[in-house]
Amino acid sequence: MISQKEYLHRRDKFAKSLKPYSIAILLSATMQKRSNDTEYPYRQDSNFYYLSGFKEDNSIIVVVKEKKKYKIYLFVQKKDKLLELWTGKRLGLKKAQRSFNFSDIFTHDNFKKELTSFIKDKQNLYYDFSVDDKRVENIKSKCQNINTHIDIKYQLGMQRLIKSEAEIKLTKKAIAITKEAHHKAMIIAKELEYEYELQSEIEYIFKKNGAYSDAYTSIVACGNSANTLHYISNDKKLKSKNLILIDAGCEYAYYSSDITRSIPVDGKFTDAQKELYQMVLDVQISIIKMIKPGILRTSLQEKSEELLCKGLLSLGILEGEFKTLLKEKAHKKYYPHGIGHWMGLDVHDMSPYKDLAAKEFPLEAGMIMTIEPGVYIDKDDKNVPKRYRGIGIRIEDDILVTEDGYDNLSKEIIKEISEIETL
Repeated sequence: MISQKEYLHRRDKFAKSLKPYSIAILLSATMQKRSNDTEYPYRQDSNFYYLSGFKEDNSIIVVVKEKKKYKIYLFVQKKDKLLELWTGKRLGLKKAQRSFNFSDIFTHDNFKKELTSFIKDKQNLYYDFSVDDKRVENIKSKCQNINTHIDIKYQLGMQRLIKSEAEIKLTKKAIAITKEAHHKAMIIAKELEYEYELQSEIEYIFKKNGAYSDAYTSIVACGNSANTLHYISNDKKLKSKNLILIDAGCEYAYYSSDITRSIPVDGKFTDAQKELYQMVLDVQISIIKMIKPGILRTSLQEKSEELLCKGLLSLGILEGEFKTLLKEKAHKKYYPHGIGHWMGLDVHDMSPYKDLAAKEFPLEAGMIMTIEPGVYIDKDDKNVPKRYRGIGIRIEDDILVTEDGYDNLSKEIIKEISEIETL
């Protein structure tokens, strides 16, 4: 787990990145309504959690910076026996003061009073522009004498780009659980009748191993369903001689995994499926081998498009001259998404890809990203040889950039055709 010493280091680093005479306010996530008077399970805002490790709602972090010196405060929900009867125990002020190393800790009902003194002589207000609710409006109203407002996400996104050893360890744990789930899916798929049955088996493995939430809604897409990129209905039959695209990852102690495998319902690939699958796999392996410090993500994207375009041409899915097809991006019809994304506290981590001058960041040791080429051919696409229609394939792994190259953190989740068929 992440130590309180590491959380303190993160807060100090964040505070030092702020301009002099600033105040930064981070709000905890709110409970989200599911229907009428029921709510979704609570999950803390990722930035809030990154700086504190504090999991409760109705809490606030405030950084108050003078010229160079700064103080960082935490506001927590006060103890309330009646409320706790319904929604569970709260840490409360005294236990929070013993457990968390802030300049000071107050109860939430003191926030408005303390804010008045915090904002005195401040020139800059940092907060998350994407939060659009009454809490933010009240803060902005209280801070109306501060003219410069700065979105907090850039600083924290930059800070979250490079993962610590503790973060990498938690990511590896999430991936190990996800490995067990995907391998179980490969073993039992032919015994099941519906996509949702397979989904339930996968998510049972997650929860059995302490990953109490999914990193995202699982995709279990059989046959042509795989050609809907964000298919989450998972209610169709598992039909013989079709592939199942399984995009499923768990979240362990707030850290994500993101894995996709494409497997045959019957345990054996058809010849056409093998041809298309091996082409996508070869592309993925080639792109992963390119990863090292200094490489640009756009270079990985461009190379993946070049290789997929060649592959589609060799299989007769595209027709024409390679350079012309590539220039016209004919392959994008079948490969419409990017080669991958940052991963961490969020499955699509919010870290930027470019600096404020729009210059792309090269890869650095400690970054974690997915590599996920895919090909999607709709069953009604008459421009494609019939044998390939209705096939959707994506293969996705989670890659850590190291000092001398990369480490495929999910390399133990099998993906070779022979391995999948054997399992």
